[in-house]
Formats: sequence, C-alpha cells, structure tokens
Amino acid sequence: MARRKALGKGLEALIPTQLQAEPGLRQISVDAIVANPHQPRQALDPIALQELSDSIREHGLIQPLIVTEQGQRYQLIAGERRWRAARLAGLTRVPALVKDATSQQMLELALVENIQRADLTPLEKASAYRQLMEDFGLTQAQVAQRVGKSRAAVANCVRLLHLPQQVKEGLAAGQISEGHARALLGLPDAETQRRALRRVIQRGLNVRQAEELVRRWTAPAPERKLEPERSPETEALERAFSEALGTRVRLVRRKEGGRLIIHFYSEEELTGLYELIVNRS
Repeated sequence: MARRKALGKGLEALIPTQLQAEPGLRQISVDAIVANPHQPRQALDPIALQELSDSIREHGLIQPLIVTEQGQRYQLIAGERRWRAARLAGLTRVPALVKDATSQQMLELALVENIQRADLTPLEKASAYRQLMEDFGLTQAQVAQRVGKSRAAVANCVRLLHLPQQVKEGLAAGQISEGHARALLGLPDAETQRRALRRVIQRGLNVRQAEELVRRWTAPAPERKLEPERSPETEALERAFSEALGTRVRLVRRKEGGRLIIHFYSEEELTGLYELIVNRS
C-alpha cells in the first residue's frame, strides 16, 4: 500500500536523492534492456530524441532508468526516452534502479513519469487511464490518486476516447486543442461533432468560441429565443461546476430559481457523479 501512495507524489518519491546509496542502482548493458510493454507513449519526437541524445553524449545520463529484472534481461518501467537516447549517443552501459514491479505498477510508473514531463498527448493519457480502469479494475478516483491528478481531470481526459476518429486525428495532429475536443463532446452525435470540427478549423475558433458554438447547436429553440443574455458570473459558475464534476454542465438562471443540468455519457460516468455528489463517504 505504501508503494501505491508514493506514485501520486511523483518520481522523487521513488528515486532517492543519494543514488549511490541505493542498493538497487546498477550499471546495466543497454542491450540487456527491453521496452516496457505498458508504455503509454505511442510515439517519440525524433528531433527531441536527438537533442536528448546530444545532451547525454555531452554530460552523460544523469537520471537513472527504472527497470525490473526478468531472467537475464531487464524490462523498462520508466525512462524509455533516456534509454533510446543513450543508445543513439553510443552508450554501452547506463545507470538503472532495479525494482520489483507488477504489470499495474509498471503502467502506473510509466504514466506518472510521462505526465510529469508533459510527454504524453491527451489521447495517450486517456488510453493509459482507461487501461488502468479496464485491466486492473481501478475507479476514476483511484486512477486520479495514483497519478496525482483530480478525479475531474481524469474523467475529462478519458471522455476524449468517446470522440469519433476524425476528431481524434485532429487533436493528435494539433489542429485542435484538448479544450476544443472537450467542447465537442457536448454535441449529441459523431456526425455533429465532425461537422463542428470542420467549422472550428475553418474559422480558427478558440476554445471559448467553440464552446459557444456547441451551446448554440445544442440549445432547444425556445431557450434560444427566451433565455436572457448570460452574465459573466453565470458562465464562470457553469465552468466551475463543469471542472468540479468532470463533465458538461448547463446553468440556466431565471428571475427566481433556474436549472442546473449535469450531462453524463456512460454508466461509469453516472456512477462517478453519484459517488462524488451523493456517496461522498
């Protein structure tokens, strides 16, 4: 249990400050190391990899890899970029901390390392979060604790996997941001989301404009005619509710009272909202 708690604190909780005093630290042949099959990163930037290789060639590998022993070989837990860059730099041996780790811990460690270094794309993070939930039976709250994120942040990220392929490709290619993609999730079906994607790209809409586009396309006709102009305070409250709950929220205020509409897109999200609002204990 102590090891799991350490994950949310980051890699500094796993790698001692005085590396030479760590009994698991070894100099290992680069060729004896194999990649982590649970590595969440799906692609490496060749330019950034070359820059890291040049730095390693000049200064050496300052931070060790983390590996687990498997017979005569070592499987990476964290540090794939450093391992590949070290090979590119011509190093034959590299410092590595040898740890015992389960498949779940290997995925968690690789995920934490990449998140802390901002190396993962939103879709790579979302896939890794989903793998932790589906393969290891973790809830969104448990995943959030493992990686040091809020439950809402995990929920928002995983929802990206519900987008149609064309929108995912636009996000992966940098045509839209994660904020744009989350806004498009508020549309009712894949075809409407694809149509909105084209509108966002063609008109160069920012995230706020994309959110307004989604509001216009989803508002019932009577509300479009009768709803008074929304105040900045109402919009700020709506955004705060949305961030806290990890889903799309619509706040409609009248002279007296109003409505707070909370959207969910799967039974798992409904369960998560129930736990957050009703079953806080």
